[in-house]
Amino acid sequence: MQLTRWNPRHRVGLRNNLFSNHFDDFFSPLTHGQTVSYNSFVPSVDIFEKDETVFFEAEVPGFNKEDLKVDVKGKIVTISGERKEEKIEGENNYRKERRYGKFERSFQLGFDANSSTVKAKYENGILTLEIPKPEEQKVKQIQIH
Repeated sequence: MQLTRWNPRHRVGLRNNLFSNHFDDFFSPLTHGQTVSYNSFVPSVDIFEKDETVFFEAEVPGFNKEDLKVDVKGKIVTISGERKEEKIEGENNYRKERRYGKFERSFQLGFDANSSTVKAKYENGILTLEIPKPEEQKVKQIQIH
């Protein structure tokens, strides 16, 4: 019996592709040196800019806001947290698909953020960060004479 490493990102039908295993290790995870275990929780994050403010939206459903942490130092924004598994005495598990554990994701901004101006809110499973650009980074329109 041959054992094959399971990868949740494989689509049905691609398992027998000669090159699939080689490219999986090369292209993923694209997390800038972070190690990702498929048994742990890694939130998806959207980053966009609007009105001279950079927004981060991280999907962290099932967390309490007390279990989340945001650090801003210079150009680095770090989002971390922990989802703890609740053990039920005498439980008989039929299936366990939810992921638990600690996570940490760091992102680099194109500017030094002022941590006193960063706003964070957690609502409906989404952690939203608002990071205003510093004055020297804002686009200024110059009047032509």
